[in-house]
Amino acid sequence: MTAITTPDAPTVSADAPTVAPRRSKSCRRLLGPALTRLGALALVLGLWAVLTATGLVDPLYLPSPHAVWDAFVRANSRHQIAAGVDRTVIGEQNYYLWEHLLASLQRIGAGVGLAVVIGPLVGFVMGMLTPVRLVTEPILNFLRSLPPLGYIGLLIVWFGIGDMSKIWLLFLAAFPPIAVATLSGVTGVKQDYLHAARSLGAGRAQVISRVVLPATLPEVIGGIRIATAFAWTTVVAAELNNGIPGIGGLAYISGTQLNTPLTIACILVIGCAALALDSVIKFLGAKAVPWKGKV
Repeated sequence: MTAITTPDAPTVSADAPTVAPRRSKSCRRLLGPALTRLGALALVLGLWAVLTATGLVDPLYLPSPHAVWDAFVRANSRHQIAAGVDRTVIGEQNYYLWEHLLASLQRIGAGVGLAVVIGPLVGFVMGMLTPVRLVTEPILNFLRSLPPLGYIGLLIVWFGIGDMSKIWLLFLAAFPPIAVATLSGVTGVKQDYLHAARSLGAGRAQVISRVVLPATLPEVIGGIRIATAFAWTTVVAAELNNGIPGIGGLAYISGTQLNTPLTIACILVIGCAALALDSVIKFLGAKAVPWKGKV
């Protein structure tokens, strides 16, 4: 960095004029998308409030944002069971809303966690061994094509209505995307990379650890993102039976009781939790595979 000095003026950096524009550009890059999203959210909330305030839609079908907020607060606090009754209850169904959410996240963690362990192993073996792939790929595609609700009755017969059947359902929802993504990553490794590694004297183990695994890992992380999102969308189906505590079970029960504000509050919590999960996986994936898109 060079400096210009004069007898009558303090030292001034020659690079100083370029610092402010760079900072302003970076601020605009960060604030621009955030302000756009906030504006879109404000627009949706405004239209929602206006639509419900006009009375064009029955509150049973679409309650106001204020009613949904009241239901959210009520579900997270201790309150009277009814007006004029001294007895108080905790949240909804004797659990706070955050406890319902935590129970669902624990089930997701168990089911998807098991899929994260088994899925890459199965996909990697299928990708490396052609005879295994020829036998198991139709089975994997069959499992991938079945909707989660197709499993629920059989899983209840096998494992009962407790958490075990729910965890297995979430595992079966998450396993195929991860295995397929891993298989795609292994079979998609460029042959030039393999030939170059072998020409440099790398053995089979080194080719797998230094070439195949790093090239496959971004696909695996992408599969985990898809699998987690897909498993999270099945949380309501997993908690249809004996799903309390659980955010999906609470959404289902509140819907059967025509408690629309609470149902919408649960839906919003489910959506926000899904966005948070995806952001965490995306952040960890970027840290795990910093070479993605650079080679």
